[in-house]
Amino acid sequence: MAIKEGLRPGGRSARVQESIHSAVRALLEEQDRASVTVPQIAARAGVTPSTIYRRWGDLSVLLADVALARMRPDSEPANTGSLRGDLRAWGEQYLDEMSSELGRNLLRDIQCSTTPGLCTVIIGGQLQTILDRYPDQPQPSVDRLINLISAPTVFRVLFSAAPLEVEELHRLIEIALNQY
Repeated sequence: MAIKEGLRPGGRSARVQESIHSAVRALLEEQDRASVTVPQIAARAGVTPSTIYRRWGDLSVLLADVALARMRPDSEPANTGSLRGDLRAWGEQYLDEMSSELGRNLLRDIQCSTTPGLCTVIIGGQLQTILDRYPDQPQPSVDRLINLISAPTVFRVLFSAAPLEVEELHRLIEIALNQY
């Protein structure tokens, strides 16, 4: 899904979008992201730079769109058989992915998104999938889980010298589950 609304979900538009996204991903693997330019992306994707500017406006919005697409899960969160276990597995994977160099860059790019809240929708969907597995158990809200698991993880990844420790992540999950 492109950040700009109103694009057709299939056909030529989808093919062009995918070729541009693929070009961005390839260039980011080959060189430092600060040196990636719209003309490079356009040449790699086989489109004109004006195509990119018309759809995304500028490079930062395109990078945010690619980052958001990468944030979408490929599969459902791990099912360990317990709410606590599922949240731990999800939280550890999220911490590992976001604290990598790629993850930090994705988070920085997403900050430029012109669709505020989309990242929360993606993460919230993953957490809701976990909660839906255990309908008979008292459980925290998705917002509580985002506030106590995802938000501290992102904050530490972006603004601290070191990411959140796994033990601290587990303590935050316990806090989120307590009172329920």
